[in-house]
Amino acid sequence: MLKIDLILAVKEVKASAKWYESVFGWKRVQGGDDFATLISENKEVLLCLNAWEEHEHPTMIDPASMPGSGLILHFRTDAMNAIRQNIEKMDAAVEEDIHLNPNSGKLEFSVGDPDGYYLTITEYHTYEG
Repeated sequence: MLKIDLILAVKEVKASAKWYESVFGWKRVQGGDDFATLISENKEVLLCLNAWEEHEHPTMIDPASMPGSGLILHFRTDAMNAIRQNIEKMDAAVEEDIHLNPNSGKLEFSVGDPDGYYLTITEYHTYEG
């Protein structure tokens, strides 16, 4: 078995963790001021947050670098409308509102998180090749 745990460098771990909890309904289970692990309701690790300049990770030592350059966090979900409503309640900056993606044929929207990462939320689907 192979799993990937995505770790993002963030300015304030507690604030970013709270943002992701509010948007997706995830739960924080680990960490302090410099690290957090966020899990789903079935206890699957979904995202980890690491404070810039902590733990000597080579890609997380320069907070002046452009976070998220070349990265899109793409979430497939069966709760897209609920997530969109959570974003609206938080008055977060929506980059693209709900629209039909002509490539996937699925509805999606995009939002920026507090650290400048770009998230695309799309209707749940399986990839067919």
